[in-house]
Amino acid sequence: MNFGQAPKVMILGLMVVLVMTVQSFPSPVQSGAPKAEFKETSRNFGQIKQGEVVSHEFTFRNSGNAVLVVKNVSTSCGCAAALVSQKEIPPGREGKLKVTFDSRGYAGKVIKYVYFESNDPDNPRQELSITAEVEVGPAPRIELEPYNLDLGLVLEGESSEAVIKIKNSGQLELVFDIDNPGFTFMVGNKVISFPYKVPAGREFMLKALIPARSGRSGPQREYLLIKSNDPARPALSVFISRYVVTREELRRLFEKYAKELGIK
Repeated sequence: MNFGQAPKVMILGLMVVLVMTVQSFPSPVQSGAPKAEFKETSRNFGQIKQGEVVSHEFTFRNSGNAVLVVKNVSTSCGCAAALVSQKEIPPGREGKLKVTFDSRGYAGKVIKYVYFESNDPDNPRQELSITAEVEVGPAPRIELEPYNLDLGLVLEGESSEAVIKIKNSGQLELVFDIDNPGFTFMVGNKVISFPYKVPAGREFMLKALIPARSGRSGPQREYLLIKSNDPARPALSVFISRYVVTREELRRLFEKYAKELGIK
């Protein structure tokens, strides 16, 4: 044996043993994944009175083996507000999601949805729902016709008249107001003031006199904001459009189409 080579042989042997030893150990556990599990995904509040505010807490558990991160919570409309107790849930721990529903302005069966987004790889977006049957007692109810009016061509410097049918189909007196500076409102031939009262079951034609807009021509759009004591629809809008032409534009139109219209 060449004793000079002995240290090298020993070092090589130790390296082989070391590699075999390392390979004999089990490989490290790969990083796990979070899992969001809700105890319930829906809540039925049953029958509630209109105007009542109800809340419910949904409980969820991180049954995975990594931290659950809540990325976002959103709702199908502004009436239901959701709040997460905390944004990061360790494995095995629980979190809470509070949902509040304000029934003002609603009637009958109502279903709203809450969307829960997290870093759960298998279910990154979960849907929850709340349901209620909103009871409405005796109340006024406003009905409008139409909601959109096109007055066509209007000569510059002239006012316009829009006619809207308003009906109270409820059981109590309707009281409404319209705040449009410069507008004049009439029922029949009489100018009215606000607030205006409408008995239950009655309807009438409301005239809105729209003032001329000096120095403005082309398409114009106005709107009426009607506020009332109807609990289901306390605010409604009526949109009014018209096309204002100058006298010169009207003259050119007349010259262009007079022959076709049989006007001499």
